[in-house]
Amino acid sequence: MANSDDRTGIFAGDDPFEIARRWLAEAEASEPNDPNAISLSTVDASGMPNARMVLLKDIEPAAFVFYTNYGSAKAREIEGAGKAAFVLHWKSLRRQIRVRGQVSREEGAAADSYYASRSLQSRLGAWASKQSSKLSSRTALMAEVAKQTALHGTAPKRPPYWGGYRITPLEIEFWADGAYRLHDRFQWTRAMVENPWEINRLSP
Repeated sequence: MANSDDRTGIFAGDDPFEIARRWLAEAEASEPNDPNAISLSTVDASGMPNARMVLLKDIEPAAFVFYTNYGSAKAREIEGAGKAAFVLHWKSLRRQIRVRGQVSREEGAAADSYYASRSLQSRLGAWASKQSSKLSSRTALMAEVAKQTALHGTAPKRPPYWGGYRITPLEIEFWADGAYRLHDRFQWTRAMVENPWEINRLSP
């Protein structure tokens, strides 16, 4: 178990979500584009892994939240496995956060609120796009956008097939670049979400 006296500076704190929020806030001031971009990893029914970039939209007191189309490949794989992993990486800070955990849907007020905060074009795009399905052409996509605009106007409600996923971690690792590749790594783990965290320093 890592000594709390060893976790000073950027690693200090007893709440990993607060540390993650602090690191993200620092990245927002230094990263040129999308400091909240995560590489999200899932597996399909055969166990084949998949990864793609999505935007992390919230760090809650006990979970990480992003939004997507529930018909997308990522959503189907999440629903099948019930688990996912992601990496937040910031070149400007030379830091990363790795997360693995259980996944549940966010289909309530938080999803409605986030959907309403998006631009009108993005809200209509959510109606028009059957994410991950085959598309004949961009012209066909834009025609569908026009159709959905005519149907929903300027105040579209959140589509029933679009919402959030909440990743509740069983493992979080904070990594910072060190001289001579002697990096600092602290891993927070727990067997169940109800359990207290165990914190260990890992070899670089």
